[in-house]
Amino acid sequence: MTRQKITFNHVGLCVSETARSRRFYEGLLGFTFWWELEPPDEATGQLLGLDRPIGLHATYLIRDGLVLELLAYSHRMLRAGSDRVMDQVGLTHLSLSVSDLGEVLAAVEAFGGSVVESSVSEQSAMIRDPDGQLIELLSDSWLQVVPPRPPS
Repeated sequence: MTRQKITFNHVGLCVSETARSRRFYEGLLGFTFWWELEPPDEATGQLLGLDRPIGLHATYLIRDGLVLELLAYSHRMLRAGSDRVMDQVGLTHLSLSVSDLGEVLAAVEAFGGSVVESSVSEQSAMIRDPDGQLIELLSDSWLQVVPPRPPS
């Protein structure tokens, strides 16, 4: 196989309420609205493996080059899964560095999330977004011990 040009595109996150999730990710974590779309059910159903009707509304938020796609469905009953845990196969969490961990933790509930109290230390903590997605918060001091990123 020839060397293909591959570029990171986005991470998709199914949400129960777009407005509530936008408030959390934009207000608490500093993501910025980029764009949104409502693709046709036929193409969406084929790509996502879902039966029609679907009614997908995709909202794209961006932070430091990371694109987060919020997937909301107007014509589907959402299925709540169990709380994600760190030893469950698949995507476990998003991770962000913050300059003032205590300040962010104090504001989590006001933005509709929750703090995983047993995880809180001086340097790190886990929180959950309004739909239960795990997010790891690391103090900026963590960046001092991380080796430089290799060139892309």
